[in-house]
Amino acid sequence: MRNLTAMTANEFLKELQAHAASFAKAVATNEGEWIIKGFIDVYQRIYTISVDTKIVSKVLELLLFPMFMEFGKKHGFRVELCPQQNFYPDLTFIHEGSGRKFAVDIKSTYRISTSEVNGMTLGAFTGYFRNRESSKNTKYPYGEYAGHLVLGVIYSKCDDVADERKQFSLADLSKIPSVIKDFQFFAQPKFRIASSRPGSGNTKNIGSATSVEQLIAGTGSFAELGEQVYDDYWMYYLTRDMAEALKVKRPYANLKEYVEYKKRGIETLAAHEKEIMARAEQEKPVKEEEPD
Repeated sequence: MRNLTAMTANEFLKELQAHAASFAKAVATNEGEWIIKGFIDVYQRIYTISVDTKIVSKVLELLLFPMFMEFGKKHGFRVELCPQQNFYPDLTFIHEGSGRKFAVDIKSTYRISTSEVNGMTLGAFTGYFRNRESSKNTKYPYGEYAGHLVLGVIYSKCDDVADERKQFSLADLSKIPSVIKDFQFFAQPKFRIASSRPGSGNTKNIGSATSVEQLIAGTGSFAELGEQVYDDYWMYYLTRDMAEALKVKRPYANLKEYVEYKKRGIETLAAHEKEIMARAEQEKPVKEEEPD
């Protein structure tokens, strides 16, 4: 029976984590290899799939969508997909009883060792992330979601892959090697697996932890600090290029500098608290003109 009472973010997370445990069996063989071997045309010719991370991620999404629909139906959620590419999030779960919305992004990454992965990008820290009432590039305004979660997929690349230039027939299906294997799924709130650095280079995307243990357990840089600190850190974070464009000094580039920056501000305010309060009482509010 569907639970039509309001579901909290923690309750949603627990249900999603329990469901994610079964995902690996749905996308892999008993030997742990990916069930996807390639693409087939109308003449039954098979073209092997590339190990390119973007292609792998998209095909994984297509495989997982039916399981997300099943999860939604079981727990009383309407599931809505993002209307366009590069919109946030991949999936919106709307609880039928309370109307509460939960954002779920599907993210994947490959192992570079038994304990480390290449890392993921967890979405923009500009645009809708900062203007949480905006509908630009997002299904619903960021602030309308009761929780922002990641369904993560960790996999290993296979050493033995087929020549992408070669075509196969259906009779050859069992001979085509999979390009990835050994899947591990996890679900965590986005802030619990985020790092304090952008995803790659000078991009405006939040980076993730690269430790397998931290991703699975949700013990990234902001896990103990909480979502409010995560939000504050990334809402005011500037890359080097952003700071140069604004012609301002970059306030911080990591958590240590962030703490020092915040501490200086608090100390300055505390030292002048009486003057600030007196000024506030003397100043008359100015009515701002509405933009055209």
